[in-house]
Amino acid sequence: MSVWQELARWLTRGPAVLVRVAQVEGSGPREVGAWMAVNASSLLGTIGGGQLEHEAMAEARAGLAAGHVLQARRRFALGPSLGQCCGGVVHLDFEWLDASHIAGLRERLGGEAQWRPVALFGGGHVGRALVEVLSRLPMRIHWIDSRDEIFPGGLAERVRTEHSEPVQGAVPGLAPGSRVLIMSFSHAEDLDILAACLKRRREHADLPFIGLIGSRSKWAKFQARLRERGFSEAELAAVHCPIGLPGIAGKQPEVIAIAVAAQLLGLPDA
Repeated sequence: MSVWQELARWLTRGPAVLVRVAQVEGSGPREVGAWMAVNASSLLGTIGGGQLEHEAMAEARAGLAAGHVLQARRRFALGPSLGQCCGGVVHLDFEWLDASHIAGLRERLGGEAQWRPVALFGGGHVGRALVEVLSRLPMRIHWIDSRDEIFPGGLAERVRTEHSEPVQGAVPGLAPGSRVLIMSFSHAEDLDILAACLKRRREHADLPFIGLIGSRSKWAKFQARLRERGFSEAELAAVHCPIGLPGIAGKQPEVIAIAVAAQLLGLPDA
């Protein structure tokens, strides 16, 4: 069940208070827009934990007991009096939620317009581990494979799957700004996908990151074949191979997934 479905389920049973970070001065535990929902017994989401979250929960539950929020906005100084040493100031908004607010809740709270698009080619072990990690981050995943029935069930809402044969036929339909990760079951497919991505980048300059799984030896062979297809050294220099944040060792799918996710999080906004 997604966070939106869980919150909607809450609201069909009773009210909740939405606590959202409205403003941060200096250092704070979470960014503007971070939120949590509080009902009489449970918590969904987080505004950073610690004493700040504890006091915000108490404020929200006092409002629930009163039948209305006590303050629409409250200022918290993150200093000794709160038992936190961030040193900044956080302004929190408190909003009453009930069943009448279910419609449009996802769009209001998701910040989906700021989620980074990721195009992942390959439904193998590493691909699955990556989807598991990336689907928990502020990213929209377009997951593509040429094989039938390769995708598992129960995927997060932000994961869209596509069966494409040939697999490189999906490249023109990728969202502008997509960070592309290539890790199909076949080196021949990888090469065709990469060539299609480089062609799109040449024509539209709208794929800010192209990553290819594999060794330096694989990349050396791919470079020779791509040069034969007419791609320049400058175009080839835009490809990241191997992928993953340097310094994270290990070839287990989960380790690679964490290294790649860290690399994507470090990229500037397109």
